[in-house]
Amino acid sequence: MELQGRVAELKRQGLSLAAVSYDPVAVLADFSKRRGITFPLLSDPGSVTIKRFGILNTTVPETNQQSYGIPFPGTFMLNTQGVVTSRFFEEAYQERSTVGSIMARLGNQVHVQATTLSSPQLEMTSFATDSTVAPGTQFSLVLDLRPARGVHVYAPGVSGYKPIALSVEAQPGLVMRGAQYPRSEDYHFKPLNEHVQVYQQPFRIVQDILIDPSPQGQAALKGVSSLTIKGLLSYQACDDKLCFTPQSVPLTWMVTLRQLDRERAKP
Repeated sequence: MELQGRVAELKRQGLSLAAVSYDPVAVLADFSKRRGITFPLLSDPGSVTIKRFGILNTTVPETNQQSYGIPFPGTFMLNTQGVVTSRFFEEAYQERSTVGSIMARLGNQVHVQATTLSSPQLEMTSFATDSTVAPGTQFSLVLDLRPARGVHVYAPGVSGYKPIALSVEAQPGLVMRGAQYPRSEDYHFKPLNEHVQVYQQPFRIVQDILIDPSPQGQAALKGVSSLTIKGLLSYQACDDKLCFTPQSVPLTWMVTLRQLDRERAKP
């Protein structure tokens, strides 16, 4: 289970973890024992807390006795005072954002294998937040970028220059979400009295990807045990005097594909 695999890492960052489910205590106890779960699984009879938080999955009709009462899948982040500081939710019950993906989007460190590439103008560290994924898993491809001192790259949307851009090759069974770029800063190019949006400090690009849980997506991934995801980072770095040759850096990420655990314990 992806959450269990992140318990130690979260603890090192001073974070605790608990999950809320509409399942009875007996079901959760059986699941916890079978899967070696060490964090609290909280039973919410009648989905009282789920409804109070406004996350009852309204796509499931009350006539569906097996599934009615489930929440929209998601995660609340709370501070030490119990105040919600951020939330991450999906609309479809088949989809789940991984803990690693959420931590990456928050700008936190994710302890996974990474690849570092360097040029005189830009250092780049690339990684996938999760090494093992399943249908419905939403994980992230991450680029941590550090411009050299006195160097900048142009932010998306800039015209007249080559802005930085991450593209990922489409393939059956994968659903690409929009790439997330951080807030840029204004750069004043004095010789032309020009203002343009750039990145001069270390920054992170996060590309979310969903393993397609639809029947069509699963058909495309039938018999597949691993995925190789290819991408390209394009950019042009400049300093206060000149712009360097535009670069296109090929990228590769590999993940293992596992099947869902569809075994359901009986109360």
